[in-house]
Amino acid sequence: MVERLSPLDASFLYLEEPATPMHVGGLLILDAPPGGLDALAALVEARLALVPRYRQRVAEVPGHLADPVWVDDRDFDLALHLRRSRLPRPGTEAQLLDLVSRLASRPLDRNRPLWEAYLIEGLSGGRVAVMTKTHPALVDGLSAIDIGQVLLDLDPEAAPPERVEWQPARTPSGAELVLQALDEYLRRPSSLVAVRHAAATDLRSAAVRIGGVAGGLLRAVRSTVLPAPRTPLNGPVGRQRRVAVARAQLDDLKRIRSVHGGTVNDVLLAVLTGALREWLLSRGEPVVAGTTVRALVPVSLQDDEAGSGSRVTSHLVDLPVGEPNPRVRLARLGYAMRGIGGPGRSVTADSLIALTGFAPSTLHALGARAARGLSRRMFNLVITNVPGPQVPLYAAGGRMQEVFPVVPLAQGQGLSIGMTSYNGTVFFGFNADRDSVGDVDVLADMVDQQVAELLEAAG
Repeated sequence: MVERLSPLDASFLYLEEPATPMHVGGLLILDAPPGGLDALAALVEARLALVPRYRQRVAEVPGHLADPVWVDDRDFDLALHLRRSRLPRPGTEAQLLDLVSRLASRPLDRNRPLWEAYLIEGLSGGRVAVMTKTHPALVDGLSAIDIGQVLLDLDPEAAPPERVEWQPARTPSGAELVLQALDEYLRRPSSLVAVRHAAATDLRSAAVRIGGVAGGLLRAVRSTVLPAPRTPLNGPVGRQRRVAVARAQLDDLKRIRSVHGGTVNDVLLAVLTGALREWLLSRGEPVVAGTTVRALVPVSLQDDEAGSGSRVTSHLVDLPVGEPNPRVRLARLGYAMRGIGGPGRSVTADSLIALTGFAPSTLHALGARAARGLSRRMFNLVITNVPGPQVPLYAAGGRMQEVFPVVPLAQGQGLSIGMTSYNGTVFFGFNADRDSVGDVDVLADMVDQQVAELLEAAG
């Protein structure tokens, strides 16, 4: 019997639009492995056995009588998913990000397994890069793993995995899929609650059809008396993206926290608030004392017993971009994130997990999933933060130096920001609509300035 997509994941597939594909991206910068790109390609091929979903595609049930199912792709060809590219000399970061922007703009092929990886050589310093694109439906579930995870090892000389021969299962016929759907309906009528494409024009209606699993988030949304303010971040989103990156040292952020209080996440939000303020001013936008930008902020919380990223909460936070004092901005954000009468509105972990199909490796997709159909009214952008390992990781013997998230956009939402901490550094990934936020590199460049201002205020 084939496995059916959850109603939630099916609805996100239906809600996806050509201009706003939902794949979450990751950009890994590595020291060149001893065996070069050939070694990385061999590693991907060998470890696909650890992620069997990566050889499965989505199959529709005739007549849309039920949600789609996962079936083995009998025509699976790794060459269609794992591709190579070379940067022109001198292989600068700007050249790399231009390529990544083009790759992030392209939707995944729905007729194949919903992932791609690009092996990129020609970076300055003899480094290589890996750009991954994965649909959140592919890694649904708390215990799920994705291709980026299985490539990385703690040991640079990790033994190669044992090769496993893959034999695709027979693809069920349309009649068999219909019979299975009817059988499920007779056994449990509620299992046939599918989100139809024609009706799934808004995430609210999709959530109602699913049965209220998103109640926590919707209650938080309804508690927001005023809609999100008008900003240049919101408007029609085109098909082209522009990706920018920034970095901050974790020790600097911890020093700021130790002096001013709050959490590292509060400090990061203050940094981004200051950067957004300066970016708005650089555009000649009116910024006054009460000006705010509202963010949906899913937060991964460390749990010593359960492991990194095993708990999650989320807030709707009004970022005080109108406040000129960086210390006051940080204090206001700390107050908001504690939810003590401020603009932060918590969503319970259970509700967010149920809504988003949370998996540790794809937390950066949470906000974008929640944003479908709501971003124009309730918030201006999504900001995700994932605590990562603070030890070096390796792929095919090449040490990973940097890792940047690329969080997808929702319609009406021209900017998403993802942050990942790794081995003492926080890496920022800015994904923007090229038409409306084409100067996103200006925003990213302001991160250093904002960290410096907070450090100066910390003495």
